[in-house]
Amino acid sequence: MKRILGMGNALTDILLQIEHDEVLATLNLPKGSMQLVNGQFSDQIGIALSGIARKMATGGSASNTINGLTKLGVTAGFVGKVGKDDVGTFFTNDSISNGVTPHLLISETPSGRCTVLVSPDGERTLCTFLGASCELDAEDLTLDMFQNYDIFHIEGYLVQNHELIRTAVRLAKEAGLKVSIDLASYNVVEENLAFLNEIIREYVDIVFANEEEARAFTNKEPQDALIHISNHCDIAVVKIGKEGSYVKSGDSSVQVQPRTANCIDTTGAGDLYAAGFLYGLACNYSLDVCGQIGSLVAANVVEVLGAKMTDDVWATIHEEIDIIIG
Repeated sequence: MKRILGMGNALTDILLQIEHDEVLATLNLPKGSMQLVNGQFSDQIGIALSGIARKMATGGSASNTINGLTKLGVTAGFVGKVGKDDVGTFFTNDSISNGVTPHLLISETPSGRCTVLVSPDGERTLCTFLGASCELDAEDLTLDMFQNYDIFHIEGYLVQNHELIRTAVRLAKEAGLKVSIDLASYNVVEENLAFLNEIIREYVDIVFANEEEARAFTNKEPQDALIHISNHCDIAVVKIGKEGSYVKSGDSSVQVQPRTANCIDTTGAGDLYAAGFLYGLACNYSLDVCGQIGSLVAANVVEVLGAKMTDDVWATIHEEIDIIIG
């Protein structure tokens, strides 16, 4: 089985289920977006919603994917940066307990955290205080980090640090890894369009995008966007929510049917789809099987609050994977 290394913002998620979307308007937060906030505003959100029960878990897009991969049985590691505080300690220990090999650098800056506001329909709005996580830079990376891995997965939220991404993909290719990227958020894509086009064309082998991200990247609807993206990488995946997903590699195209789910929170759905899909690739399964496993894992995670599932759920997922692969 192939081994996978992820790199992303080392964030701890603080999840809150809000009763109505008016609170988003009050806080001037566009529903479904990812907004970068400073520590003061992050604290203000916490105070404004102090009466709502919250759940804390290791988060960050690539971290969610890597945690999912280890639960599926893949040997995986994660590169990020945390602070010398309780949040950083939580992130490190939780990663290790999930079977992830941490390649974490330490900063004097407070650790990053992401407040996730979950609407009644399951849509999530993210308010991210990057803290120490955004201090990960090109000078922190070494070729040794990439040794003994086969696939390198990057979250799109990092693309605002162009030099970090360029250095990372160059080192990954030097070490012989395939490169995977999840475009992460439509507004991030819009703000870094030229750079993403450059990186995908020159270095990336696998691209994950949802419908909005694909449209922001190509100005096309899902099926045409899939073709456009696949012309610049080996494998293109466009997810269309409840309608399933499209996968294309060369002349091979697959439409993956959706899984029925009782959605209460979409946090981590795309990240866990990527985990399932990359697990399939790590096992050398067909594109159709990879997509089916991605859809299976994503359908399960939307039925829980946050991006972490219990061992019982994972056991059920493994049983259903056995059915998929026959």
